[in-house]
Amino acid sequence: MKLFSIILIFTLFFSCAQKHNDDSNKEHWISLFNETNLNDWTIKIADRPLNENYKNTFQIKDSILSIVYDEYDDFDNKYGHMYYKQAYSYYKLRFDYRFNGNQTPGGELWNNRNSGIMIHSQSAQSNAYSQHFPVSIEIQLLGGLGKEERATANLCTPGTAVIFKNKLDYTHCIPSDSKTYHGDQWVHVEAIILGGESITHIVENDTVLKYKAPQIDDAFISKSSQGKDWDVFGVSNKEDWITKKGEIITEGYIALQAESHPIDFKNIELLDLCGCMDTKAVNYKSYYLKSAPNACIY
Repeated sequence: MKLFSIILIFTLFFSCAQKHNDDSNKEHWISLFNETNLNDWTIKIADRPLNENYKNTFQIKDSILSIVYDEYDDFDNKYGHMYYKQAYSYYKLRFDYRFNGNQTPGGELWNNRNSGIMIHSQSAQSNAYSQHFPVSIEIQLLGGLGKEERATANLCTPGTAVIFKNKLDYTHCIPSDSKTYHGDQWVHVEAIILGGESITHIVENDTVLKYKAPQIDDAFISKSSQGKDWDVFGVSNKEDWITKKGEIITEGYIALQAESHPIDFKNIELLDLCGCMDTKAVNYKSYYLKSAPNACIY
């Protein structure tokens, strides 16, 4: 009887330990888009009030998040972004996108088949009323124009700078090494964001760009503007940002961009890499890279 009890206890212990091990290795991806409504997102379009979906720019069609301009006569610099409700620091992001249709009248030439996802972004609420782009790191998405090469998942830096190839680089847009994707096919993009350490862009399973130390800059787009471009792009509180020059950005919001060319998104998912790293906790995950002791559950 004693032997049976010992065997039973050992079996239960081993089973629980095995289950804990299996669960800790299983990745828990979060879907940021529920395919039904925009309840988890906040909209901010330049020169429009917070959460006004101006001319139904952001729509859900057949479980796809579409950014469209069907009701626009002219784009009129109505640059818009839709921000997920929660800020993140260490995480993986993945999504699929495709361009479709024609560019909206009034859109800039360089915005033809051009959009993006902003990461490490300021919140929607902190945007100035007329602000075109949030201070952020942009994963720029470009579609091919039919002939010449045009990489996607590039880096653009509104109000920011990064260390690229071991030096502080103030170039506003740094091209990736991706292929060109002509046509309206779906393209799969992933990013690995490690707080203020490093960011990696991946397109169709190929690593196409890496950089480090995302930080606030005193120029919004170009150093040659001597700070005047903050005003040009509607950032009325530029002094608040300029005084933070060199401050490393360790976390921020994720925002989808509306930049004048119709684009669809689907499968927008996130794997949080920040969590409980205590192996004794029931919510321990082996893939966490940043410890959050307060998140542990015992």
